[in-house]
Amino acid sequence: MVIIAAGLCGVFPLGKLAAQDVEESGPAGEMVLEVTSPRLVRDLYDTPAAVSVVDAPEIRQGQQRLQLDESLKTVPGLFFQNRYNFAQNLRLSTRGFGARAPFGIRGIRLQVDGIPYTLPDGQSQIDAVDLDSAQRIEVIRGPSSVQYGNAAGGVIDVTTARGDELPPGARVRLDGGSKDYRKAAVQANGSAGDTNAIATLSWLNVTGHREQSAAEKGLFNGRLTHELEPGRRLTATLNALHNPESEDPGGLTRAQAEEDPNQATFLAKRLDAGQSVDQQTLGLQYEEAAAVPGQLTLNTFFSRRDFAQQLPFPGASRVAYDRQFYGISSGYQQDARLAGLPLVWVIGADVHRQSDQRRRYQVSFDGEVNGQTQDETQNATNAALFAQGDLALTEKLNLSLGTRIDRLRLSIDDHRLEDGDDSGSRTFREVSGVAGLSYRLAPRHQIYGTLGTAFESPTFTEFANPDGSGGFNPDIEPQQALNREVGLRGAIGSGVSYELALFSIRVDDEILPFEQDGRTFYENAGRTSREGMELGLAWDISYTWRVTSALTLADYELRNFTDEQGNDASGNRLPGLPAEHWVTELEWQGQGSRFATLETQYVGDLYAENSNQTKVSDYWLLGVRAGQAIRLADQTLSLYAGVRNLLDEDYFANVRINANSDRPVEERGYFEPGPGRILYAGLEWQF
Repeated sequence: MVIIAAGLCGVFPLGKLAAQDVEESGPAGEMVLEVTSPRLVRDLYDTPAAVSVVDAPEIRQGQQRLQLDESLKTVPGLFFQNRYNFAQNLRLSTRGFGARAPFGIRGIRLQVDGIPYTLPDGQSQIDAVDLDSAQRIEVIRGPSSVQYGNAAGGVIDVTTARGDELPPGARVRLDGGSKDYRKAAVQANGSAGDTNAIATLSWLNVTGHREQSAAEKGLFNGRLTHELEPGRRLTATLNALHNPESEDPGGLTRAQAEEDPNQATFLAKRLDAGQSVDQQTLGLQYEEAAAVPGQLTLNTFFSRRDFAQQLPFPGASRVAYDRQFYGISSGYQQDARLAGLPLVWVIGADVHRQSDQRRRYQVSFDGEVNGQTQDETQNATNAALFAQGDLALTEKLNLSLGTRIDRLRLSIDDHRLEDGDDSGSRTFREVSGVAGLSYRLAPRHQIYGTLGTAFESPTFTEFANPDGSGGFNPDIEPQQALNREVGLRGAIGSGVSYELALFSIRVDDEILPFEQDGRTFYENAGRTSREGMELGLAWDISYTWRVTSALTLADYELRNFTDEQGNDASGNRLPGLPAEHWVTELEWQGQGSRFATLETQYVGDLYAENSNQTKVSDYWLLGVRAGQAIRLADQTLSLYAGVRNLLDEDYFANVRINANSDRPVEERGYFEPGPGRILYAGLEWQF
């Protein structure tokens, strides 16, 4: 018998998942889905947390595989912005965590194949995630993510395919579409004895729908795995990013967006705003289950990143750094008994270090470099211990307890002393904890409750001193969160799955951005409250029709906070977040691997700044994609096409929250308009 696993993102017949993702643990040899991202491997229905699993078909079928939002849009509680600005990168928030980021990801942990893509200071780099290689994505929302430490408002855990997880052979993929979109990818994999390997190479070119928004990016991802003996495995992963160009069109005022939504700002064009990146990451993972009674996992990695950026304004706006990021993580899991009751426990440690050689230059209105304003080494070291255990109090009731101890040290060594020595350091010692209860109402129905604490330190960028004196801002501190969550999940028959999560979060010393003289700075905003509901439903209407829906309703509110004009903003909504977000997909699967998917997305209104003076209207988006696979002897040719924003709606793909807060409201460049109707098509040849 096969249990249909109920993840928030839908119903997953376990035949779609890799062999290591299932085990026989139910009555009569039922197959159940395991989740690994909470660092304690266990059955989904014993997990007291909002955990979602997305498998390979959801990631690949008819998708461009450009950004994570394509794969994760039907996970409730996730909100994405900035899909089309490759210089600023995708913005992601969950339950309000990550919302303050003007670019990239903050407050959410990201890891790929056991390698952290989140730095010790809390910044996450997402541009090197290779969706052409991705085999599985797990998402944790809420308090169970505290086992990952700093910036763990949520966790996204991406696993790429190993060489033995796909049919041996090669695949070539070619895409094209609107706005000079072109993408090519090639992948090959195979096995020889106890060794298997896979490599993926892709290249992207796009002009973009706005002026000054072109991008060019190449990605390589390879894995080499060797089974040393049964229960002992070594895996090497190499990832490389070459991004010679990603232009930045800048944020428009409302008047500019209404006049011409495709324009770039005058200064973005004049200064040729954008960035270039080169990054290489090597990781080694050792798994041991032969010489120990449990399961030991060791991960070590080294990453090198060269970055250069021109921001879309004059002044100290040209930034460059050379980064080294390295570390080791370990985890040991074992089954035991405590007072005669079954206990599963895990312990582990993380030691990660980041070292940035940072430079900043003064740029004139004409784009001339007039001098250097920053030359310093930024170091961040995080050392942590964690432990977690699940105790089966009865056959149906499980108690889960976990804790993590972090020591985070941030330091700056100033090498430019003519304007004074801005060297300094800050050290934070934090203890986080989580407690949860899980009760099986029936074999495939669960209710759970979880309580947890988490902290989020300012990043180096957020430590910038707004008084112009350099060094660390002495007035900013880590924000602290108390997370409470109750939830239900289950599967009805073989065709319907559901999950409901209710959350309430109190954040003290919330970190929020404001702009001054064109630069973004940060401050503690007093307190915020975040309360909401996340609902995921999936219904296999028949063998050919399926509906998946994800609804998030939330209230994010500022408390005890003064806005950028010095006014009391208590009771205002947290900027950049909609109170309602709803995504629904209707999917048809026909004979001969034919498919068609209709997607609707509703994003509620939101505000652009703490003072809630600028309201951004809600909008609906409609999309469609379809395709077919044609068998040619032992080869397969797949054809696919898609349309985004089918009805050609006007909307904002990103809002730069609290931008230009020292200007009048009508002169603030909050808005990055989204594209109109976008078409793409492609083919994949597998041989």
